[in-house]
Amino acid sequence: MDILDGLFKKEIRIAAEMKEIKSILQLYNSFKSSGEKCAIAQVVRVEESSYRREGARMLVFESGVFEGGISGGCLEGDALQRSQIAILKQEPSIVTYDTSKENEIGVGLGCNGVIDVLISPISENSATLEMLQKCVSDRGEHIIATVTDLNSDIDTIPLGRSFYYDRNTSSLEDCQHNGLRNFLQDRIQDVLENKKSKTYHFEEVEVKASVFIELIPPQFHLAIYGDNYDVYPMLEMAELMDWDVSLVGNVQKLKKEKLQAVKNIYLKDGEARPEIDHRTAIILMAHDYKTDYANLQDLIKSPAPYIASLGPRKRFDKMVTEFKANGIEFSQEELDRIFAPCGLEIGANTPEEIAMSLFSEILSVFSDKHGGMLREKVGPIHER
Repeated sequence: MDILDGLFKKEIRIAAEMKEIKSILQLYNSFKSSGEKCAIAQVVRVEESSYRREGARMLVFESGVFEGGISGGCLEGDALQRSQIAILKQEPSIVTYDTSKENEIGVGLGCNGVIDVLISPISENSATLEMLQKCVSDRGEHIIATVTDLNSDIDTIPLGRSFYYDRNTSSLEDCQHNGLRNFLQDRIQDVLENKKSKTYHFEEVEVKASVFIELIPPQFHLAIYGDNYDVYPMLEMAELMDWDVSLVGNVQKLKKEKLQAVKNIYLKDGEARPEIDHRTAIILMAHDYKTDYANLQDLIKSPAPYIASLGPRKRFDKMVTEFKANGIEFSQEELDRIFAPCGLEIGANTPEEIAMSLFSEILSVFSDKHGGMLREKVGPIHER
């Protein structure tokens, strides 16, 4: 599937981090009026194995309340204490955890790598949370560049300082150091092209700095075209995954309390339809041949990389035959984006099991994987 190559790798992890960012912002806003100080701990470098990858965050308040995570639980306690110290000192710091060593925190708990965590106190003048709010406010791709290492004291680029890249103006906001700004803006284009966050090393007269350029894409979007009871597990799974959801159908057939998590609802006979982008998965499940046929004819023109047609193979083969009879023939690229029958083969029978099968397949497609068993995988679980 050439359309997917290089486009979705590693974005499943990043999508999960979008959910984490939203949780962090929710906690921050709930504590903001208390005046309690806080810090953000963020994974900025990983070597070898780690439960969480670069970009993972946790927000820590001085009282010890926190949200998010930087590991599977083995490093959070120490990072919490170090964050409280950073809050007290109002100084950022880098902490390196080597979980391959016998006397290191986290050893024996599934991690076997080196992890750098940047701990940054959040002051009144800090723009970090403002930047994160921008990332959750629209469905565009976002870039945040954060200074993770510095060999000298420069007011305009202190350790832990983050800069937001405005794609509309192609500029790095508030970066006053001309050399660093020009360097980063060139590297940001590489990150956007390769769809992969990366650390870059800048060197100029008496200045050496490492900067983590983080790509934060929008949430995944699930567009469901159907209105039968089997959409409920799909909606529940999407809510658990914190995906944007659009539903097209006769909503009178559905229970209102089951539609609480649906961001956009479109009437089956109305003209308005969901906005489909390259991070949208479409599921055609009207259980009506003519409706699914008409929807597929329209949606195949969209940029969605995944279009599922519920039902047996012979049903889809009948559609293809009818399309051909009407002078419509799908290209190979279009056929590669249609999944019929849909879902991973896990023996699913109930609506809940089918939802799990479908979501597993969607994740495998978006990450350009095949959905096999990890014990049969050669090499590390995550790409390094």
